Amino acid sequence: MELFPLLLLVLAFVALVVLPARARKRQQNQTQSALAIGVPVTMAGGVHATVAGLDDPETIQVEIAPGVVVTYARQAVIQVRQPAGAVSGPLATGESVVEEPVRDDRPGDGPSGKTL
Repeated sequence: MELFPLLLLVLAFVALVVLPARARKRQQNQTQSALAIGVPVTMAGGVHATVAGLDDPETIQVEIAPGVVVTYARQAVIQVRQPAGAVSGPLATGESVVEEPVRDDRPGDGPSGKTL
């Protein structure tokens, strides 16, 4: 019975520290394996770029503007994004993509005629 509180502390440590760290590492490995030339990515700090080169196993070359290629550490890639115009999920035969109109609910001159 004296070891029960110690056992609870060890289980809490595993549940709160070790398991989330494993999940983050697994997610990072999936992101790294999805990298390929031409894939749009989001870098740490919010920079949106396109992968331009994968020559070095520790760095990645990304194009942040047409003709502007910079080198980042691979760990700086935080998200692999969908290419522009790509539709997420499969489409059924005969199904078309309808984009929702963008609503601007901010007050101001608009169709409702409301102004501040």
